[in-house]
Amino acid sequence: MLDNGLTVILHEDHAAPVTAVAVMYHVGSKNEKPKRTGFAHLFEHMMFQGSENVGNHEHFSLLQEVGANVNGFTTSDGTTYFEILPSNFVELGLYLESDRMGFLLPAMTQVKLDNQRDVVKNERRQNYDNRPYGTADEKIAKAIYPPTHPYSWPVIGYMEDLTAAALGDVQDFFRTYYAPNNACLVVAGDFKPVELKPLIEKYFASIPRGKDFERPKVLPVSLDKQERMAFEDKVQLPRLFLTWHSPANYTREDAVLSVLDNILSRGKSSRLYKSLVYEKQIAQSVSARQGGSEIAGTFDIQVTAKPGHNLTEMEDAVNEIIAEVLKNGVTRQEIENALTLREVQMVNGAATVLGKANTLAAYYSYTGDPNNINKEMDLYKGITPDEVLTVAKKYLIQPNMALSVVPLGKLELAAKKGE
Repeated sequence: MLDNGLTVILHEDHAAPVTAVAVMYHVGSKNEKPKRTGFAHLFEHMMFQGSENVGNHEHFSLLQEVGANVNGFTTSDGTTYFEILPSNFVELGLYLESDRMGFLLPAMTQVKLDNQRDVVKNERRQNYDNRPYGTADEKIAKAIYPPTHPYSWPVIGYMEDLTAAALGDVQDFFRTYYAPNNACLVVAGDFKPVELKPLIEKYFASIPRGKDFERPKVLPVSLDKQERMAFEDKVQLPRLFLTWHSPANYTREDAVLSVLDNILSRGKSSRLYKSLVYEKQIAQSVSARQGGSEIAGTFDIQVTAKPGHNLTEMEDAVNEIIAEVLKNGVTRQEIENALTLREVQMVNGAATVLGKANTLAAYYSYTGDPNNINKEMDLYKGITPDEVLTVAKKYLIQPNMALSVVPLGKLELAAKKGE
């Protein structure tokens, strides 16, 4: 760690002559406030608009000239920027990341903000508002979390909040969260640490530490009763979304429910797929997912009905499978198959230099120890049928959110309670 609080993680790998430079800022949409949503994602765009020593659009052009791959992404919990470069150009990646970390504000203008605000609005229109089923997750989050909960608003933000964002608001957001003591720099790939460390000192050590701030804390959340909602959309087939509150990520219960989601929907022999898609042939597709985030999680099941079938049928069929699990549990063989798949996913996720860099950054930011990348499967060790049953009963007996998305003029296809 540098004196200014920047955490530096180096992973040497000479398998190929490429190096990934990734900077993860421990700030996402959950660090925003009501009426000020979308700032974290808006800032992802602003960070590519030039800094004090890098002109407009030069960040991309300088990297593309050397054949680098460059991008960024924002989640509810963090924002990551990365470059994958030929190894002999790693210094360029360090220089560009340091300049926008330390010298973005002098180059930030109202014109750039207005431009990127419009880009984000268009992105929201294309990927959410005008995309089939695109606002489903937003509606679910708004229904299952209190209005002040950090996960109750979408990462991309609300249109009215993006419109209201002022230059001063954006500058304050940068000063608070885009400081070295809230960042993690990971370099993974073909380099020699003895040569790289002086470059990191050169470019990052002089950037001043930011002020301390309070992070959102884990808050208990639950539904008093089942929430039901239906809306019409420009879709061809009705889709049912069932959502339960569940544990945060990097926990034992998160791992157990991840095993269960594999058992329910991964592969043609999984319980939901086999029953709804193969045997009954009433569903076009089905998926289950344990989605643990930093301070809370959700367990989701999505079912798209085949033509001629409605979402009441889907809900009844899913409830039948869930009831069977809650009554008789799962088998050891199902658990073993799920663990094998999880291990494959973990290995594949860290197969590239970028995968290693992003995973190391996430483990540091969310668990405090990047070495936990080597202990991920420890969370899954010894999971038994009894444990899966216990955790499933703890969460899946609780009230859930049932959202029906149906074609325009077809509300009669929505899931109806008790039918």
